[in-house]
Amino acid sequence: MSDALLQDLLDACRRLHAGGLLAASDGNLSVRLPNGLIAMTPSGVPKVRVQLGDLAHLQLDGTILSGRPSSERAMHLAIYRAVPQARAIVHAHPPTAIAWSLARPKLRELPSDGLPEVILAAGRIPIVPMALPGTEDMGTNLIPFLPEHRLLILARHGGLCWGEHLDEAAGGLERLEQVATILWKAEALGGAKPLSTEELQELRALRSKIGPKII
Repeated sequence: MSDALLQDLLDACRRLHAGGLLAASDGNLSVRLPNGLIAMTPSGVPKVRVQLGDLAHLQLDGTILSGRPSSERAMHLAIYRAVPQARAIVHAHPPTAIAWSLARPKLRELPSDGLPEVILAAGRIPIVPMALPGTEDMGTNLIPFLPEHRLLILARHGGLCWGEHLDEAAGGLERLEQVATILWKAEALGGAKPLSTEELQELRALRSKIGPKII
């Protein structure tokens, strides 16, 4: 079981690199193993080249058992501690999603209330206040958004998604960049127009029946 999860972790690294969401050694991915340990991508290794032997292993309290885990491990550990159902976390640097937080620093969430599929598949996509990379604030700033939100933009930094398996977490980052790109193009055409209040209420009611997963 653990071997399959670790291979899934490597596959997700290559998938996100191929999709342009991870450049060089950017970003970090992790999984919670059946024994309770956390396996995480290493610091300073391009994701496309990460091998099984490069992966770091940590305890939930942050104790490093092997390897050189990402300096941004605080946000992974904060989620795993706060959300027992979190089994995988992906942090990547989707360019257009980051650009929204740079150009519109006062935004509190991605303005996706004109996209029915996004509301059904992901719900709201909030923007987490900026934290300096590598600091404990990276984890602390996430706490108000947990466990309600699984897909998040980290202001001026990147995107983050946690899920019950790696496909959910990696797919969330792919969806985030697609949505951000659609909205950017809509802005160039005059601005995205929201759905009506009644339509939004109906869609959010449907979303509540689907549950919190990213689909």
